[in-house]
Amino acid sequence: MVTPMSRLLEEVSREHFPNPPATPEELEAFERRVGWKLDPDLRAFYLHCNGASLIRRPDSPYELFPLSKIVRARVAIRGKDDDSRGPASMYALCYVRDSNYVVVDVSRQVDGRYPLIDGDRETWPNLEYCTQIASSFSEFLEQVLRTRRSLYWLGE
Repeated sequence: MVTPMSRLLEEVSREHFPNPPATPEELEAFERRVGWKLDPDLRAFYLHCNGASLIRRPDSPYELFPLSKIVRARVAIRGKDDDSRGPASMYALCYVRDSNYVVVDVSRQVDGRYPLIDGDRETWPNLEYCTQIASSFSEFLEQVLRTRRSLYWLGE
């Protein structure tokens, strides 16, 4: 059975620049390290490819991190793992450009999936300005692949 996520992953493999897949052992080690479980979309992505450059290489507008490079957003954006630098429950999943990130919020789920947040370095950690950009990783990936431009959520 072909699922919407599997179609997106096939497109990533066909038209973009995926890394080799993560092993189940790497997923388990990641989940132990960060203290949260990958949702079904993220699990499928990382078993398909352990990170990817989307749209073009070099200078990809979206660099989806391999598991080994996923850290708290406050570390990626503000350089310190401290509550004054942002919530502990948000992790940088993708480098966008100019030190901006797509962030996964593991403190809550929508239909079993984590929402994704705009990790804009200019406004971080003021979550009033760091808005939700997708209710799931598959929604985010679909929008990126459909629009083929960075920061699609800003209507550039």
